[in-house]
Amino acid sequence: MGALVLGACSRVPRVVNEYRIDVQQGNVLNQEMVSQLRPGLSRDQVRFILGTPLLADVFHGERWDYVFRLEEGKSRKVTARHLSVLFDRDGRLARVAGNTESGSMEELTAPVATTQVIDLGSLDEDAPPLPPPDVEPGFFRRLMEPLGW
Repeated sequence: MGALVLGACSRVPRVVNEYRIDVQQGNVLNQEMVSQLRPGLSRDQVRFILGTPLLADVFHGERWDYVFRLEEGKSRKVTARHLSVLFDRDGRLARVAGNTESGSMEELTAPVATTQVIDLGSLDEDAPPLPPPDVEPGFFRRLMEPLGW
């Protein structure tokens, strides 16, 4: 009887699935960024194009590793990119190795942030100013108003 009760508790049907977030780690890498690299670039120029490397080994100062990993929460699909940048003794870019694929920045970053661009030059200067928003005074403001503060 006890084995039957324990066996029934081992399998619980999933009625409600938990929400899982997208987990993004490392440097965003795409083909547009890698195509800007040229032999002979300095370390600062490479850092400007690709960003700060995720891994910079103390024992191998001529190698920087850029790693990107995105795990989609809903589908559990994992996208991974790895790029190794190798410098010569003078600190100039010698070669690049890795598995970057063609992809846009929007495909690799999730969620996509939306922004609104307003052209300030097109605003009408003769328009009346907007009234300040109605803000209810706070507790301390209501206490200080009768005192004249």
